[in-house]
Amino acid sequence: MIPNLFLDKKIVLLLLILFFSQCSSIYKNNARLQTEIPAAKLSKDVAFTHKKLQKLHPKLDYYISKEQLDFKFDSLKSNLNNPLTPLEFYKKISPLVAAVKQGHSYVLPPEKEYSKKETKAFLKKGIGPFSQFDFTFYKDKLYVVKNKSSNPTILPGTEVLSVNGIEPQNLINEYNRYFSSDGFNTTFKKEIASKRFVAYFTIENGIKDSLNYVFKIHDSIQNITIKRFKKDSLEQKAKKAVQKISAADQNKIKALKKKKRINGFDKTSKTFIRELRFLSKDSSVAYLKISGFKEGRFRKFYKDCFAELQKKNTQTLILDLRNNGGGRLNEIIKLYSYLSDSTFVFLQKSEVVSKGSLFEGAYFNKGSFPVKIAKSLLAPFVYSYLLLTVHKDKDGENYFATEIKPHPIAKNAFGGKLFVLINGGSFSASSILSSNLKGSQRATFVGTETGGDYNGTVAGFMPVIQMPHSKLKVRMGVMNFAPFYQTPVKGHGIFPDISIQPTLEDKIQGKDPELNWILNNIKAQ
Repeated sequence: MIPNLFLDKKIVLLLLILFFSQCSSIYKNNARLQTEIPAAKLSKDVAFTHKKLQKLHPKLDYYISKEQLDFKFDSLKSNLNNPLTPLEFYKKISPLVAAVKQGHSYVLPPEKEYSKKETKAFLKKGIGPFSQFDFTFYKDKLYVVKNKSSNPTILPGTEVLSVNGIEPQNLINEYNRYFSSDGFNTTFKKEIASKRFVAYFTIENGIKDSLNYVFKIHDSIQNITIKRFKKDSLEQKAKKAVQKISAADQNKIKALKKKKRINGFDKTSKTFIRELRFLSKDSSVAYLKISGFKEGRFRKFYKDCFAELQKKNTQTLILDLRNNGGGRLNEIIKLYSYLSDSTFVFLQKSEVVSKGSLFEGAYFNKGSFPVKIAKSLLAPFVYSYLLLTVHKDKDGENYFATEIKPHPIAKNAFGGKLFVLINGGSFSASSILSSNLKGSQRATFVGTETGGDYNGTVAGFMPVIQMPHSKLKVRMGVMNFAPFYQTPVKGHGIFPDISIQPTLEDKIQGKDPELNWILNNIKAQ
């Protein structure tokens, strides 16, 4: 008994240490947000960030000249004359990183942190005043497209004029300066603006239990306060959960869990990340929606998916990559092997600044202290590997040769007609996949220009580096991923073959004009 009691006490002590350590960390972070940092220290952080970009980022001068970028950093250093809070400094330095115009590289905004206890308290009080609406940003105005609040007078199509006195378009236009898409396209920022507005507002004002909205409903201006509310009590939810479990078929529950593991599942939207369905009774037309290349057992999913297409003799596949923000490189290569009509090379050589940039930026940057100790022991082997795989080419640049060898197409590769749906939210890995499908003329593209650049993106390993004085964090890619197919058009995404922009009315009514165009086109054949 004595050893067990001693062990129990040690566990309790460890839990208490972890708890108070977390509380102390949160307290320090939140206190720091209100503390002004001397101008001299901020200037050092500017120089630090500039140096890190030069040391790790391989395409700094792709969209902006070195002279222009250097001038921006030098100008900020010389004009920092007053102390600033972390948020004030964020608004000064983030436009400089955004000027590189690489969407994976940006400064993370400083945000208030909440303990688990505080988070539970928010959830216990019910649904937040932002979460009670689905918004869309259309022609520089914010609209409600779905009302989930208890106030039925707020109709879909209602314009949001202000929230707590803040006009949405002003806040969105301000924060659009603090991050970038890949290159010069504008579709990326427009597509994500409504979701980003909520994030921007929270950065500036914290999480609120109530918000004062000024709505324009038809021609009437109305001030309406939206508060947190509960749809069901916790007791009612528990009873319902018990009822559902007891009434449901256990086999169906197991099948659903398995599907979530394979397809991937988004808990926020309560939708599957990958979903295949058939749009015709004879299964000749299939629709494959992929909202991201992350989570789930993608190899198993694609194997089963394309086996089913072959079994049902599907003639047309519609691949929906709208608002797909990207994810794993190995997944898009696997998917492309089922879509390509011949042996393929997926990527060109990936440019890096140096062997050391991969070593520092990718290998040593992440992990807890024990993990970093373990990495130190393995460092000689890793560096030896980089010596063998990173080579200086004839153009004087360093390259990491990955995925440049020919790949065979998959056993059940789809050979029918392929349509791809894209928009400004199609970014990173989904754009690289689209570039190769477009360049090989394998598919017909419908929608709007992607947010990711046709010619590639700087991503791969993406270390998050903390500035020494302001403690702001900057995230940057260290490898340039260039798809095999390229375009002479610089700084833009994949343009659709059929350009269709949903109207506000389409969004309010839940219509899908891009998908409808494809279905009508198929019928007309």
